[in-house]
Parts: sequence; structure tokens; C-alpha cells
Amino acid sequence: MKRPLGSTGLRWLWLVVVVLIIDLGSKAWVLSTFQLGESRPLAPFFNLFYARNYGAAFSFLADKGGWQRWFFAAIAIAIVVVLLVMMYRAAATQKWSNIAWALIIGGALGNLFDRFWHGFVVDFIDFYVGNWHYPTFNIADTAICIGAAMIVLEGFFSPSRTKQVDKKGHS
Repeated sequence: MKRPLGSTGLRWLWLVVVVLIIDLGSKAWVLSTFQLGESRPLAPFFNLFYARNYGAAFSFLADKGGWQRWFFAAIAIAIVVVLLVMMYRAAATQKWSNIAWALIIGGALGNLFDRFWHGFVVDFIDFYVGNWHYPTFNIADTAICIGAAMIVLEGFFSPSRTKQVDKKGHS
């Protein structure tokens, strides 16, 4: 028997759209406002800095000649499909999981769009202390990290993961 889509985790797909709008909008602003490598300080520890990432997280495999663009695109598509299936199987009331999955999907799609459209991912958020800079990232990366952290935290705090006491009171 088919379940109405509104009763599944797919009810949370609106969050994917929000992440995409914020991510792609911020990247479009950076592309139209900054020159490659341009930096604008906002705080003593934070710049907006336009960078291109041809690899994955922390520019992993960025210098490998182009094949990695399609490899990371395929991984993103696979992750999106798997998470959409998980959202479909989940109840809409499983808010924590569905929000986490929607954040990851939105981030993956935002970076996937960049890979297909530009051939690289637009990064622009730059945190630093003194001369040490954390690798530049974007809103999509932030959404993915928040979603992943939520999944990890859920593993620690989910009631289904706690010990169950049997009928005799033993754990």
C-alpha cells in the first residue's frame, strides 16, 4: 500500500530548496562581485575570499586532471538518491533525521550544480587565526557538515540506541 508523500520524510524537501537558494544565491553573488583570489575582511578572524575548488573537501584530488569532477559528481548523485530513498521510507515525524538528510542533499546538489555548470566548486568562506587559514568553504559545505553532525549526534542520543531493560529488570 502506497503512503501519501506528505506522511514520509519527503515532506522535508522544502529544506533542500532553502539550502539551494541560499547556496546558489551566495555563490552567484561571489561570482558577480569578486575577482578570483580577491579577499574582503569582515572580522579579525573572517574573510570572504573567492576560491575555486576542483576537488572535494579540502581540495582533495584537485590536481588530478579533471576526471575527479565526474567522480565527485557521481558520488553526489548516489548520495542524493540514497538519502531520498531514506527520506521516503522515514516518517515525516522523524524530524531530526529528515532535517539532517535534507541539509546533506541540499549541500550536495549545490556543489553538484557548480561541478556541472562551472567545472569547479565556488568557495568563499575563510576563517583564520593569525596566518593559519581553515580551508575555504561555502554554504553547501556548511549544510553538509551540519547534516552529518546531526546524524552522528542522533546516533548518541536516539532512544532506539539506548539499552532496553528486559522484563526481569536486567539490562
